[in-house]
Amino acid sequence: MFRKLLVTLLLALPLSLASWTCPALGQDTDTQPLTATVQKPKRPDRTRAVFYRNKLEFSYELGYLPINIPLIWDVFLNSRYSRWPLRYTLVPNIASLRWQVDGIHGPWFLRGSTDFAFSGSFTAIPRGAETRYAAFDFGIRRNFIPRNWWAIPYFEIRGGVGDINAKGPLGVTYAQGQDLTFTNMVGSGVRFDFNPKYSFEAGATYMHVSNADLSEPKVTNFGINVWGPIFGFNVRLGKAKPALN
Repeated sequence: MFRKLLVTLLLALPLSLASWTCPALGQDTDTQPLTATVQKPKRPDRTRAVFYRNKLEFSYELGYLPINIPLIWDVFLNSRYSRWPLRYTLVPNIASLRWQVDGIHGPWFLRGSTDFAFSGSFTAIPRGAETRYAAFDFGIRRNFIPRNWWAIPYFEIRGGVGDINAKGPLGVTYAQGQDLTFTNMVGSGVRFDFNPKYSFEAGATYMHVSNADLSEPKVTNFGINVWGPIFGFNVRLGKAKPALN
């Protein structure tokens, strides 16, 4: 009898262990997950509250451009790559309406958006033959926008037409040849977004002013080529975008 009891206990032991490790009878092991996977919720992209299609901003920029250099496009124009003896310093004051024409798109290294700028500018000339230059400019800027960054690099190019109090017709050597002149600006910097409404930016810009040889041959077209730092402030116009996308 003792032997029969021992055999019964040995046969019952594996069944008892199995009841601790195996699913209950009637459960389908193919449909029961062994472990539960908890996915961390994705943090909303704050940059989409700042950069989105058809957003309008008012922008004011102030530059100080004291460094005289040759015309940067000389390599394409087959002209003299030189600086003139008459040195200039330009201080542009630029008020703009910025229009973000698209939303954030593109691969990770080019992810960003584009905006157009319609600007009126007044440039003081504390050093040089002339004293002031007023112009209307149009610009295109590309913002490079990594996800959730608050410091956004940008590159832009602008062009325009304006009026300068030219001194070349008065016989001043190396001065500007006529009042009607054209502007070309190329710049880059970083925009710092405090929140979806306000931002500050700092960078460097190159500015070219000349009359595209319209004054020649009567008066030589020397032009102005300077670069230096520029700072700006932007504020959103209108209501905020309703929600992040």
